[in-house]
Amino acid sequence: MAELIAPTGQLHSSWLAARDEWQPGAHQAGTGLRLAGDDDLDSPEGFASWIQRLRRQSDRSLPVAEGRVHATHWWIVDGESYLGAIDLRHYLNAFLLEGGGHIGYSVRPSARRRGLASWTLGAVLLKAPALGLDQVLLTCDDGNVGSARTIESHGGVLEDVRSTETGVKRRYWITLDHTRHSHSARAATRTVPA
Repeated sequence: MAELIAPTGQLHSSWLAARDEWQPGAHQAGTGLRLAGDDDLDSPEGFASWIQRLRRQSDRSLPVAEGRVHATHWWIVDGESYLGAIDLRHYLNAFLLEGGGHIGYSVRPSARRRGLASWTLGAVLLKAPALGLDQVLLTCDDGNVGSARTIESHGGVLEDVRSTETGVKRRYWITLDHTRHSHSARAATRTVPA
């Protein structure tokens, strides 16, 4: 059964196998790969350094690099298998407002079409009100029908489709239901068949 966990070095080999399923240079939304910098993610040391940066990014008492925002990262896992990632950005900067949004997620190619993206998005939407968010912005590439359907199934209302620095994006707003938030601790630990 799939669950959301904090990034961990214990899944290094599974993460590497998942990474190798993607085309070289492909954008993996929600993974925080841009925080890896020059780390050699193939090495346990480089991987551990990246994991530490992912975890620190959620600490609002610590400054973030210019152009970055505080964000919480989770991995989608099934036992010892890394299936994907999602992040929740605590607030938006100009770049994220234009085309990145509050939430980014991706599922490794071999784990798609199982409902993982929808389940994961639903679980993280329940966590967003704890950060003081009343609504969240989600974006996807204009041609990404699967992501658009996932966002719409969670109440996403299309604001517009626009050209951004990273391509043509569909921009959706989801108004958060604070009555569901009271059940978020239980819902966040629920699982989905993987």
